[in-house]
Amino acid sequence: MKPTPRALYIELRRRFNGANNGDIFLSVRDAARALNVSKDTAHTAFRDLVERGFIRLTEGGHLGPSGIGKAAKWALEEEPTRDGKPATKSFMRWQEEKQNPVRKSRTPRPENSDGTGVNGASGASTVRDFRTLSANSAASLSG
Repeated sequence: MKPTPRALYIELRRRFNGANNGDIFLSVRDAARALNVSKDTAHTAFRDLVERGFIRLTEGGHLGPSGIGKAAKWALEEEPTRDGKPATKSFMRWQEEKQNPVRKSRTPRPENSDGTGVNGASGASTVRDFRTLSANSAASLSG
């Protein structure tokens, strides 16, 4: 797991006092401020922790009756909630999806009908011709 979700989990764990599981308040903005990351990065970290089963949203963020925003409430999946529900520990059943490696399609270099490359020579002779050309140029400059 990436460092940001790990740091977010530690922040949520720090706010857990032993009796408030399911009522741990932490908004995306407060998490972003606490972790010194952007709101989008904090949101992605929350999503990663939920997908992997480390935390669960018990109540989403919303506007209260007076129009003041209420932060989301979270539950740690390794602890029983305060209403007596046992810990689900769903993170222990999470498995990473196996992805097949994507091969890059590579366009072959065009070849002439005689098997030589683009410049009219094969690769090995091009290096040799270059060295010969360099030696001839150096000889003509000195003499």
